[in-house]
Formats: sequence, structure tokens, C-alpha cells
Amino acid sequence: MKTVKKLHTAWSTRKEKGYITLLERLIPALTYLFLYLKWFDLLEDANRSSYVIVHTELDDLIPFAEIFAIPYYLWFFYVIATLTFLILLPRSEDYFKALFFMCAGMTVFLLFSTFVPTLQPLRPAVMPRDNVFTHMIARLYMTDTPTNVFPSIHVYNSIACVIALNRVPQLDRHKWVRVSAGILSALVILSTMLIKQHSVIDVAGAFVMAFVFYRITYQSDFVVNAMHIREREFSLPARSHS
Repeated sequence: MKTVKKLHTAWSTRKEKGYITLLERLIPALTYLFLYLKWFDLLEDANRSSYVIVHTELDDLIPFAEIFAIPYYLWFFYVIATLTFLILLPRSEDYFKALFFMCAGMTVFLLFSTFVPTLQPLRPAVMPRDNVFTHMIARLYMTDTPTNVFPSIHVYNSIACVIALNRVPQLDRHKWVRVSAGILSALVILSTMLIKQHSVIDVAGAFVMAFVFYRITYQSDFVVNAMHIREREFSLPARSHS
């Protein structure tokens, strides 16, 4: 109970001083998530007359490795854990930059998939082995169609997480967190190709998109200026001297 009271007092104090509250951080993320899932569901259910086939000869050289279902599924926890950590930090700038980076790329993905529907023909017709990992992948194939694949959001948001965690000063003394994030991001990226969810083209597209939005998000003041983050965080409300 004491811990809860301390947290409540801390957030109340921050609000009085003009800081961004936890609810103000949550609302944009939850709103965007709702809209994203609705839009994505519409794309998945749409009957398209034609698709752009995403496939290269290099894809055929990449083996099917069902063990990589583990990092692929871990991605969901990874993204949620990263955003949860960022949202609880004292400085809102770190959180909002990561959120913008993710949402911007996911919006580009939705727009591209709307106007240029894609399809990848990489999935095996029959699982080469029968084990718990192939069962996990089979279940994934049932719920996630092989359409709307470019660029890979699994890859893009893995890059987003590792960038965000490497820029947080609170982790300067916890290098193992950054190293672990880098390793997990690399495994997730590999998993998209090794369980035949994405083509090399989808992965490359995610890296190009990440480069573009990295420049916009982290090498300019676009996000800070757009959301007036600095003023709200570090400036006290004006007081009357009358």
C-alpha cells in the first residue's frame, strides 16, 4: 500500500507541475492500436483481384527452421515490455519518440498494403517435421494470411525497440539490457524469414523505412515540436505575482 501511495503522490506532483500524466501517455497508444487493428483486419478480410508477389531467389535458399517460432512469438511481449518501460520513465520525450517511430512505420505499412496488396508464396505446403514448434507455426499460419507482408512490421518494430532502449539514459549502467534487446531483435528479424512469414524484400523494406523515420524522429526536433513535449515537461506553469 505504501508503494502505491508513493506512486500516486509522484504522479499527482508531476501533474501539478505541468508534466505529462500516465493517462496522457496511454491514450494515444491505445487509440492508435485500436485503429491499426481495425484497419489491418479489413485488409486481411479484403478480397483482392490481384496481388504483388513478394519473392526472391534468396528466399528459396533460406531454410525452414521452426525453432525460430520462439523469438517470433516473443516479439509481442518484447514490444509491449519496451513501451511499458518507456511509458513509466520520468522523461516523456523518450516514450513519445518511440511511439511516433512505431506508429509512423505502421501507418506507412497500412497505406502501402491498402493500395499495393502483397502476397508471399513461401510457406511450406506440409510441415517438414511434427513437433511443438511446427504446431505453433501452423497455428500462426491459420490466423495470419500470407498477404499484406511488405514491409515487415515484426522487423520494423524490433528495430524501433532496440533504438529506443539504446537512447534511454536510465540504461547506461545496465548494458546487459541493451545487449539482450539487440540479440532478441536480431533473432526476431531472422525468424521472419526462417519460419517463412516474410521475404528478404520485406526485411529490407523495413530497414529502409526505419532509416527514414530514424532521421525524422531522432535526428530532428519534429516530434518534440509537434507535441510540445519539452515545454510540458520542464517548464512550470506560469504563476501570477499579483
